[in-house]
Amino acid sequence: MQLGRVLGTATSTIKHPSFQGERLLIVQIEGNGGKPDGEPVLAFDRLGAGRGDVVLMTSDGAILQKMLGRDTPGRWSVMGLPDE
Repeated sequence: MQLGRVLGTATSTIKHPSFQGERLLIVQIEGNGGKPDGEPVLAFDRLGAGRGDVVLMTSDGAILQKMLGRDTPGRWSVMGLPDE
């Protein structure tokens, strides 16, 4: 699991069918001291996180597939919104 900060949302007119109707966030993973760790990632969100929020994410594709109820090429999903 990783902590990340929401940079914004993603919109696409052409996407994999498993992405249809899902809320997608652009999230910057944070490393030690809150510094960015790599490039931002695309994460599925069903918890309603907003721009600037810190989120707890997982890259476990099996959890995402179970959450969606179908196969998906997606990897990242928001698992929680930590308290401040």
